[in-house]
Amino acid sequence: MQSDDVIWSVIGHEFCSYKVKTVTQNFCRNEYNVTGLCTRQSCPLANSRYATVRENEGVLYLYMKTIERAHTPVNMWEKIELSKDYSKALEQIDKELKYWPNFTIHKCKQRVTKITQYLIKMRRIKLRQEPKLVGVKKKLDRREATRERKALSAAHLEKSIEKELIERLKSKAYGDAPLNVNESVWQTILDREKSGKEKELNVGAQLELEDDETDGEEERRRWRRTGTLKEASLLVISVETKMVIWMMN
Repeated sequence: MQSDDVIWSVIGHEFCSYKVKTVTQNFCRNEYNVTGLCTRQSCPLANSRYATVRENEGVLYLYMKTIERAHTPVNMWEKIELSKDYSKALEQIDKELKYWPNFTIHKCKQRVTKITQYLIKMRRIKLRQEPKLVGVKKKLDRREATRERKALSAAHLEKSIEKELIERLKSKAYGDAPLNVNESVWQTILDREKSGKEKELNVGAQLELEDDETDGEEERRRWRRTGTLKEASLLVISVETKMVIWMMN
């Protein structure tokens, strides 16, 4: 059997883990406290008949304590969802707490009012376009930077080792056919050599074509120059003959 007076004489005047003492007043950190104050009426541990209102993800719930389930604290609170409409939520509280003390009904209604006000304010703040502040985690950034540096150094080391081994295999430092080398490695080396030779042949053919094109252009320029010289000499000869004929006359 639970005795409220005995419980309050212990936690009210001696020690309570939820109590926060200040100079002016004592406060309660229990999540089921309806007022947040450490008093006899508003203590959820020292009252067998107790009710409060809580909010979970924007939904209001009325919690009522049933003392018959005191031996199972998990199932001690009965949970009733309240309507999103403020007036209907107040009607629900009046209906569910019909024969309860006026103090409990009044404090539950006050709690509903306060929670609905801050939910409306939260919705208004979300609609505003305000800059979002993001915290800078210096230790995490430093750790990631060191990891990236180590990964890059390891990648460079692996590439250099791979290049050195391929060069040794090309130069037959381990013989014609080493026993511990896979066929895929040999195939990759042969493919690289073939692709390198093909690239060299393509580059040589392009250079020959460019040389032929330059030779053809030079010959054309020569022909053009010789043709212009011949035309100029013929014009000079014709002019001289005309002068000679005019002087003889």
